Amino acid sequence: MRNPSNRRNFIRKTSLGSLGALLGAKIVYALPEGYLPLALHQENDPGKLFGKHEEMVVLNDQPWNVEAQAHLLDEPVTPADKMFIRNNGIIPEDVDVNSWTLTIKGESSSQEKTYSLQELKTKFSPHSYQLVLECGGNGRSEFYPPAEGNQWTVGAVSCARWTGVRLRDVLRDVGIKDNAVYIGYYGADTHLSRDPNKNPISRGIPINKAMEDQTLLAYAMNDQDIPIAHGHPLRLIASGFPASASGKWIHTLAVRDRVHDGEKMAPPSYSVPCEPVQPGTNVANEDMCIIEKMPVKSLITYPKSGAIIGENQKLTIRGHAWTGAGNISKMEYSIDFGATWQACKLQAAVNPYAWQRFEAAITFPQKGYYEVWAKATDSEGISQPMLTPGWNPKGYLNNACHRIAVKVS
Repeated sequence: MRNPSNRRNFIRKTSLGSLGALLGAKIVYALPEGYLPLALHQENDPGKLFGKHEEMVVLNDQPWNVEAQAHLLDEPVTPADKMFIRNNGIIPEDVDVNSWTLTIKGESSSQEKTYSLQELKTKFSPHSYQLVLECGGNGRSEFYPPAEGNQWTVGAVSCARWTGVRLRDVLRDVGIKDNAVYIGYYGADTHLSRDPNKNPISRGIPINKAMEDQTLLAYAMNDQDIPIAHGHPLRLIASGFPASASGKWIHTLAVRDRVHDGEKMAPPSYSVPCEPVQPGTNVANEDMCIIEKMPVKSLITYPKSGAIIGENQKLTIRGHAWTGAGNISKMEYSIDFGATWQACKLQAAVNPYAWQRFEAAITFPQKGYYEVWAKATDSEGISQPMLTPGWNPKGYLNNACHRIAVKVS
């Protein structure tokens, strides 16, 4: 895969005359030092830039936000080329693994301590888990009235194999005080304004989440270096929470004695009304609560919506189900718009926070148009709603049943 930063650095070193030739027009005014003309800033092709599958859908390229389609997510372990991208700023252009460090500090840290990547890899035991990451706004496009933000459909979710060291092991090595409440992260991505004093995002997780087995400082994805678009060379992974809590390109962690107050921690970002509201309501920030546990959800990954089969032919469906805590206890499908439900075969999760595979063989009673709906129920007995749930101003946490269209002819 081509490194986009190499191309940008080459362009920055190119003369004005040559840049004009690349643009196909003379540059009339002098460019600020180091400035890359917008027309050359990024190719709007995630396949060329990041090695993404040709069917991935670009929602935004400044910053990059790219989603999969449901049928692209059929594999048990999500490959890099089919993993969604959700960014808030500009991807780091120059990453030097040999000089990259992670600093732990903050009011509730017993000391300030810095580790090189090599020290993290050699001093602490490695652990690997398959872990779901899902954007808090996945499914936003289904809310009405429409919510602001990238109009994700169903593809802002993945379950890759992440390898790294447990965050709690590093925190214990540094030492944290009894009043520790939150861990905040800081990454190397740049604000869209290119103002070095602004963070595009700086979120975090409560201390009890930081101490879980599966909360990692990850340096590998699917047994390879993490791709640059997904946080190379070091990323926080906190599965079960919105993926925005899993900071990319991290260089600093702050052990806080309060809820972290970094960029996009305060409402309305990644927050929903503390109590249900009427759709379209203006909700005051003080009446919003930070999202933590993601809801129960599922996705039909085979066949692709719009499948056509012959009369008397069985249709095999399959997909994944997941939840922010616990596990999936039951998976069902309906072909009569939710009037009745039938059981699917459901596999156990390979580890906590991994999605669970389901499948079923469906027989249709006669020729005609059908919709196959999928519904997961978690270990707390909570099931997916059939309709878009809990309207909120930012369009978070849509876990309505996924459905595909099928024609029997």
